This record gives sequence, structure tokens and C-alpha cells, in this order.
Amino acid sequence: MPATQKEVEEVIQWCEDRKKERQAIYIIERNPFGQKFDWTRNIISIEIDRPITVAAKTSLVYDSVAKKLYQYMNGKWIPLNMLKIS
Repeated sequence: MPATQKEVEEVIQWCEDRKKERQAIYIIERNPFGQKFDWTRNIISIEIDRPITVAAKTSLVYDSVAKKLYQYMNGKWIPLNMLKIS
């Protein structure tokens, strides 16, 4: 099941909140949305501000400068806002 815009916004807000709390250069957190959203079930962790060149392909990656969430699919990192979101 594809991600809805509301779900993506919730994940982005969670990332923003974690970034403010931790105040680190980059953060790797266990995915808290695996049971909540079907599309995140196979995502192991969420990496905040970690370069996609070194991020795990089983993670979601959040870029706080661009305010974009990326997922590795079909051999490349794709911003979730470019996917068909319901």
C-alpha cells in the first residue's frame, strides 16, 4: 500500500522533532512506524541528515535541509514526494 501525504508528513514531523531533541549532526533511530504504516513495515531504521551515499538501503533517510524523505527503491534513492502518494 502506498504512502499517503499525511503519513509522510507525520514521519517528517517525527524526524524534525528528533533532530531538535538530539541536536546531533546526524541521527539513526529504529523505525517506530513499522506497525503503524504498511509501507514502512520493511524499513529497519530512519536516518536523519545522514548522506544517502552511506545510508543503509533498508532505511528511510530524512534530509532536513531539503525537508525530504528518501526511500531506496529499484536501485536508487527516491524522494517520497516523487512517488505516487494517495
